Amino acid sequence: MDAISTEGLNLYYGNFHALKDIGLAIPPRRITALIGPSGCGKSTLLRVFNRMNDIIPGVKISGTVKILGKQIEKIDVLTLRKTVGMVFQRPNPFPFSVYENIAYGLKIHGIKRKSVIDEVVFKTLSAVGLWNIIKDKLKTNALTLPLEQQQRLCTARALATKPSIILMDEPCSALDPIATAKIEDMMQELVADYTIVIVTHNMQQAARASHYCGFMLLGELVEFGKTTDIFTSPRDKRTEDYITGRFG
Repeated sequence: MDAISTEGLNLYYGNFHALKDIGLAIPPRRITALIGPSGCGKSTLLRVFNRMNDIIPGVKISGTVKILGKQIEKIDVLTLRKTVGMVFQRPNPFPFSVYENIAYGLKIHGIKRKSVIDEVVFKTLSAVGLWNIIKDKLKTNALTLPLEQQQRLCTARALATKPSIILMDEPCSALDPIATAKIEDMMQELVADYTIVIVTHNMQQAARASHYCGFMLLGELVEFGKTTDIFTSPRDKRTEDYITGRFG
């Protein structure tokens, strides 16, 4: 079963046709990258998968979107956000302790027993490679951490509610190359247990880090397939032109 699938997906912001007849199937427990020039619709598509576009006035969506085989509109938003975690472009930890950043989502879902929260804090920080670095700083304000550690903490926070899918919208754009490499290493560790979909403007990152890749242009999904195929033998000339730097 696909982790995410769409068929005939269209999205309008008012009269602007932002996504045009998108059809794709994202496999489970793989890293899928969405690439394309700015404004091509890749972040808009990512936000369809956890219904973040719903809060924008004037948005109209048609077509079919399925998460783990279930139509997305039949999943209540709280359950959907628990199943589909999100990591944003800039690290956005809450302005309180490292521990409370992870506990927050659990408490929203009614989990308040300290022993349970302690275990989740340990497991999620370990999963993102942070536990040994900040286990003595759990009471530290998360905003004081380096940016790369903040981004990993935000990933740990997304993992706390045990999602199946993690969406990452340009997660390395605010980071230097060394920090970017650490985030990519983290993704390779996590993909054994999670489906990861990443939007990136960095084609080298897509080539390095992803198993599957989709190229978007002007709201269309021009091409989707294995990353090695997209980068070495693209079927569409527009994909080839973008990858070789002729535009974008």
